[in-house]
Amino acid sequence: MHMKALLFDFDGTLLNTNDLIIQTFMHVLEERFPGQYSPKDCMNFIGPSLKETFEQLTPNEIDEMIERYRQWNYANHDNLVTEYDGVVDTLEKLKEKGIRLAIVSTKRRDTIEKGLELMGAKHLFEFWVGVDSVKNVKPDPEPVLLAIEKLGVSKEDVMMIGDNYHDILAGKNAGVKSAGVAWSIKGEEFLKQFNPDYILQHMSDLLTIVEES
Repeated sequence: MHMKALLFDFDGTLLNTNDLIIQTFMHVLEERFPGQYSPKDCMNFIGPSLKETFEQLTPNEIDEMIERYRQWNYANHDNLVTEYDGVVDTLEKLKEKGIRLAIVSTKRRDTIEKGLELMGAKHLFEFWVGVDSVKNVKPDPEPVLLAIEKLGVSKEDVMMIGDNYHDILAGKNAGVKSAGVAWSIKGEEFLKQFNPDYILQHMSDLLTIVEES
């Protein structure tokens, strides 16, 4: 194995958007179902696409709820996100080593771009696959396979990295290596159940993994 390309989830992996996501869900659900949801409940909605979540919560108002979510999320984005230690620094070092970087997320591509611009990391990625790039989102392999196709690399040279089971399973379903991040809001033990090839304690662990490969 020689690691040539790394695919990253975005939310909760590259940028700490957990507080933003939870507060956005609380805002839209409190309007629609006053007093029925807590921030802890909203943790369950981190990972799946908005469509999947609102199909369960408001099956007759999916588009309206997604639109409300996106408006509030976008307006409050820059105030509620924080950066994880060492992410951008590590990405820069990986890029210098010739490792190819892309994003595979269940967010829309314009929102991924907003986050990347805030981090000053947009130039480090070749492209980003979003919910608007595919028919089927993670854990379906389609977004990962699309990224591999765009990169023109072999599966054995690729790893999918993320903070949720969707990311690990999407990697496995696509036949690539997978890594979970210990800073996931779901916790390291939760991710270990899905048997990722690696658990990153810090983003810089990737430098060691890449060198060893």
